[in-house]
Amino acid sequence: MGALCKAQQIREKMKRGELVTGGHTFYLDPSITEALGLHGFEFVWIDGEHSAFDKASTLSHIIAAAAADTASIVRVPWNDPVLVKPVLEMGPDGILFPMVCTAEEARKAVAACMYPPKGVRGFGPRRANRYGAMENEEFLSHPEESFLRIIQIEHVDAVRNLREILDVEGIDFPLVGANDLSASIGHLGDTRHPKVRALCDEIVEICREKNRPFGVSLGAGDREAIRYWIQKGVSFMGCGDDISYISMGCRATMEYVNSCIKEKQIKASE
Repeated sequence: MGALCKAQQIREKMKRGELVTGGHTFYLDPSITEALGLHGFEFVWIDGEHSAFDKASTLSHIIAAAAADTASIVRVPWNDPVLVKPVLEMGPDGILFPMVCTAEEARKAVAACMYPPKGVRGFGPRRANRYGAMENEEFLSHPEESFLRIIQIEHVDAVRNLREILDVEGIDFPLVGANDLSASIGHLGDTRHPKVRALCDEIVEICREKNRPFGVSLGAGDREAIRYWIQKGVSFMGCGDDISYISMGCRATMEYVNSCIKEKQIKASE
């Protein structure tokens, strides 16, 4: 296989107990993904669940991630093999399944990623086998190693079923979606609520018990959450998104501009 692919690099880094850090993209321009990678993110989460991405724009972002030498992680809209199959043919470095709440749903996610007899993935690689530049024999020798399979834990039922979910073969690791997790117990958006944090602690403990790495998705600039999860031993962390980064920069600039205007007005009135 030669040099380790991005998915294998991430697996190896997590095995060493090191943190993999990245960010999310919602805007359609692929140069944003390239820029995120060039600024040091080790992965870019291409969000197909809460954005306007179609197949063409998803592919362009995967290619942009490769150009920046960063991993492309595509969150599909739902745990449906019809949605997963065309994304896999684009050759991403990881697939992220939202709202996985049971072991059966986890098995369905894995099956969508595997060729028979392990799963139900149809054969039709495009970019995944380098547009035919990679022989089928080589491609089929390691298809399961070439990309990560990540499931999101974002409902209280998923926490209750987490031990059984983690027993499903083929899952690389679970990832905490704290916003929807908070919503599932009536505290939407309050990810620091004691009951939400208790569920997060339970996830961490189960992953430790099972000797499994875990990930989390965080908002941009949330230093308290970053510190909290790093102290918990998180292995894979998404730290904000392109929309938030632009918003934060615009807000900080305008606040400073307005403060300078106010300072000038005060001096003029003296």
